[in-house]
Amino acid sequence: MNFPSKLIEDAVTEISRLPGIGKKTALRLALHLLKQNEAVTEALALALSRMREEIKYCKTCHNISDQEECSICLSHRRDRSIICVVEDIRDVLAIENTNQYSGLFHVLGGVISPIQGIGPDDLKIESLTKRVEEGEVKEVILALSATMEGDTTSFYLSKRLKESGVKVSTIARGIPVGGELEFTDEVTLGRSILTRINYSQE
Repeated sequence: MNFPSKLIEDAVTEISRLPGIGKKTALRLALHLLKQNEAVTEALALALSRMREEIKYCKTCHNISDQEECSICLSHRRDRSIICVVEDIRDVLAIENTNQYSGLFHVLGGVISPIQGIGPDDLKIESLTKRVEEGEVKEVILALSATMEGDTTSFYLSKRLKESGVKVSTIARGIPVGGELEFTDEVTLGRSILTRINYSQE
């Protein structure tokens, strides 16, 4: 692709690094921004810069937050006896959009994947066990993607939490095997949360 300007080429290169955006889409976005009032482009750049520099991760559940603790963990309306364990922040958003869940969350930051060199120590598992050990939690829901890595992580967590005596459940398999949680429709995801079942190691 030939560019009339090195500045446009650099902008297209950076924009095309975003997931799902190719060079042609990146060029359209760059040219669109170029046509906008300068204040619009500056506002976008400032918002992205502030997000990168000022965003925090909740000290309790590791969700994204503007403060030391996220709004979900601070809410007095949430059921503090239930923790829903998810792989990624996007999964928190997906479950919240179902309006079917009122407990707390715990973001692992990934799943166990030996192929990618990700082990239990690379995930936020220790902080989860500490939350359970505090005694207020009665149930842990394993809401991980129905993949080999997700199942491996669920099995590992169930073994780690077994001695605590806490109830460990998993979302019902309304989620297709091999499917990613964030791409599941809200109705199916909501029903999976409501019809969760006890997690079996057999």
